[in-house]
Amino acid sequence: MINTNITNFRKEVYSLLEQTIKFNVPVNISTKLGNAVLLSEADYNGLIETLYLSSVPTLKETIVEGLNTSLSECVPEGEVSW
Repeated sequence: MINTNITNFRKEVYSLLEQTIKFNVPVNISTKLGNAVLLSEADYNGLIETLYLSSVPTLKETIVEGLNTSLSECVPEGEVSW
């Protein structure tokens, strides 16, 4: 994460935006009123999707169950019917 104040952010806005978009580097911007964080759209969408998936109780349980299943109990990929 890049930390900067609002004055430096104004001076380097294009460079900081480019780094955020290209490399998914968040920027913490401090001001007198508090801080703000700049995220790439990809990171933001990922966070929103994670929050959504975490809000579906049965999905979360299914994922945890799958993580705890040994490979020997799994169906081979070629035998999976979608």
